Amino acid sequence: MDKNSLAWHVAYQCKQEGAEFVITNTEQAISLAETNSAATELGCTVIACDATNVSDIENLLEKSQEILGGKIDFILHSVAMSQNLRRHRAYPDSNYEYYNITLDVSAVSLHKILQTCIKTDALAEGASVVTLSFIASERFMEGYGEMSDAKALLESIVRNMGGIYGQLRKVRINAISQSPTQTRAEKCFPETEYFHKYADKMAPLGRATATDCANLCVMLFSDYTKGLTMQTLYNDGGFSQTVLSGNFMDSFRNAFEDKK
Repeated sequence: MDKNSLAWHVAYQCKQEGAEFVITNTEQAISLAETNSAATELGCTVIACDATNVSDIENLLEKSQEILGGKIDFILHSVAMSQNLRRHRAYPDSNYEYYNITLDVSAVSLHKILQTCIKTDALAEGASVVTLSFIASERFMEGYGEMSDAKALLESIVRNMGGIYGQLRKVRINAISQSPTQTRAEKCFPETEYFHKYADKMAPLGRATATDCANLCVMLFSDYTKGLTMQTLYNDGGFSQTVLSGNFMDSFRNAFEDKK
């Protein structure tokens, strides 16, 4: 976690609303000091956890309840990683060892967390779980590779576990499909600056910011959304619903005229 991550923005907004929470990352990431720095600024505890390791998840849930003084009211799942993308391997040439790790880290980890929560009864009645997705879960996006598959799987887990956990403990599980947002993870995708400009012009409201995403998370964590579950919410300024906008056409026309 660092100040370029969506998780940091969510944690910051939660702090502004008076929430108490812990943050987590892998041992290796924590050793880089950025997570500890974030924890100091947020006034919270860091607990090391590999989200693909069930023993680590059990330890995280147990220690979190000790620190917070009771069952957990909300969880943000903000975890994604692709070695194929980092190594610039094209989707048809995916290394399958990397591919499986991508699915495990970016999607199956949510299933493992929720399964462990159910087995240990770690979540309070009516608790809220939010994960972060992207429009490439359902539409082709050149260069996003197997992360598209991971996000599609992630949203399926939201629906299936949301249906089951809702009946068990009234726990809500939702995904936010966020606008293209400048984060460290995004740096492995080519030409993001141009994609951001495209999304800004195509979306009627322009791109949703990291703060917009954080505010939506806070709302989903709250009691204001007790009837909302199993949904993928598109926090993207209308980008996902737009085929063509006047703003984009004006920019395209101007660029085209300039080349004549």
